[in-house]
Amino acid sequence: MGLLLGLGVAIALVSYLLGSFPTGFLLTKWLKGIDIREQGSGSTGATNVLRTVGKGAGATVLVVDALKGAIAVGLVLALPQWLNFPAAWQPWLVVGAGLAAILGHSKPIWLQFRGGKSVATSIGVILTMSPLVGLGTFAVFGLVLAIWRIVSLGSIVGAATVIILMVVCQQPLAYCLFGAVAGGYVILRHRSNIERLLTGTEPQIGKKLTTKVQQEMSSN
Repeated sequence: MGLLLGLGVAIALVSYLLGSFPTGFLLTKWLKGIDIREQGSGSTGATNVLRTVGKGAGATVLVVDALKGAIAVGLVLALPQWLNFPAAWQPWLVVGAGLAAILGHSKPIWLQFRGGKSVATSIGVILTMSPLVGLGTFAVFGLVLAIWRIVSLGSIVGAATVIILMVVCQQPLAYCLFGAVAGGYVILRHRSNIERLLTGTEPQIGKKLTTKVQQEMSSN
């Protein structure tokens, strides 16, 4: 048990630091010399980078942030090849790595704990943890985005889909619990978006933010 705890702490720390890599902040600072946290919604994630800098920068942030989650989980999946520990431990260690990477992205130590909403990193985690669930979730996200063109709505529906697909696809208990915790966390991070969705003021992708919406976003 002591070995499991020590290994879990080490994995969580490494995964948190990996998730904390401030992709959006560094890229926008390099490209435009701006602090992305002071632009648009104040998020360092791909959507705010897209609105502030452009499609290329937004796509880059999306891919790199997803890779952060994928690498964190992938490293744990590779551990049994050179560490001798019971196979039953693996799902729980994977979950620990995934949650730590997601937390690192949204609360990065390098940026005074002001990051993104963890959608891209969550996608990377889920695709590596359970490709079938990940592809299903990404498909639902893409469908919602194509119909309504609202990223936050796709993210919220996708987060709820993870919970359902983990159970339907009969994933390990640890993964099902991950779906509930991570999905709930992503939805919680979108609480201000939910308020705007209910009032019909949430902006669609490709449209500039109104001054009022921008002020609302930056204040949350």
